[in-house]
Amino acid sequence: MKAIVIEQPGDESCMKLGEAASPDMRPGAIRIRVAACAVNRADLLQRQGFYPPPPGASEILGLECAGEVVEVASDVTNFAVGDRAMALLAGGGYSEDVVVSAGSAMKVPERLSYEQAAAVPEVFLTVFLNVFQLAGLQAGDTALVHGGGSGIGTAFIQLVKEAGARCIITAGSEEKCKRCLELGADVAVNYREGDFVAEAKAATGGAGVDVILDSIGGSYLAQNLDALAIGGRLVLIGLMGGAKAEIPLGMVLAKRLQVLGSTLRARPDAEKAAIVTGLLEQFGAALEAGTIGPIVDRVMSLADAGDAHRLIKASEHFGKVVLSVR
Repeated sequence: MKAIVIEQPGDESCMKLGEAASPDMRPGAIRIRVAACAVNRADLLQRQGFYPPPPGASEILGLECAGEVVEVASDVTNFAVGDRAMALLAGGGYSEDVVVSAGSAMKVPERLSYEQAAAVPEVFLTVFLNVFQLAGLQAGDTALVHGGGSGIGTAFIQLVKEAGARCIITAGSEEKCKRCLELGADVAVNYREGDFVAEAKAATGGAGVDVILDSIGGSYLAQNLDALAIGGRLVLIGLMGGAKAEIPLGMVLAKRLQVLGSTLRARPDAEKAAIVTGLLEQFGAALEAGTIGPIVDRVMSLADAGDAHRLIKASEHFGKVVLSVR
């Protein structure tokens, strides 16, 4: 099969379109002929040698895809050959062929193309896991996300608003702030010019926000804790701003805060299946109806994966960047 292959980790030029062996079928799995996959910042880390796949996962980049089911294990009952599927992967998406646990896959809503569907699994499941299952966001709460114009950010805005909560985002330009507001965010803060802590408190009558989803890490830790309300929850999913910071423990105690660390990729299949089930139970109807959905910045060819990585690195996109494999 055709796939993006990497002989040695490095910059964007280390990715080449070449040949790789198709993955072996296994019990509980489906085989998808990939039509499209999406690019995530985790792919950039793996390309550089900083984020190896979990044991047993494909070495090929790519954490999500969409395509046609072409083979189904005998013990799988929720998919049939010919179904359109979108799937959360531990690796392997930048290729023509993936094998994935049936519990990590969802059927593609009729209104979505494969290119749109490929932009759903990683970001919508990440937001659902961390904001709803772990942080327990409820209707009437207020939640904040950093990087509102990212794939995670655009999914966050939609799920939070669909759940009846208020949404605050930060972004790095006025244009991105404007687009986030158009998507449904209640407050947008340009972090290059404004103080998100002050804005968050102003928007909540001084109380602070209930949940923060953060991919920045160290450089934002103290500010994040300051922006939280009493009983607030900070969920850390990335370390773009550093891996170390001092925690103001007095604030954690006084405000009864929770700091949660979370990753999705290495979770067991059963946990991923439970996350998929939960997302579909709470938001599946909205996804089918088009009330919520992927925001695709652009579609590029699989052969142009290097250019896609450069685009993501420069944060020049709004929403998701998708690679067409067809």
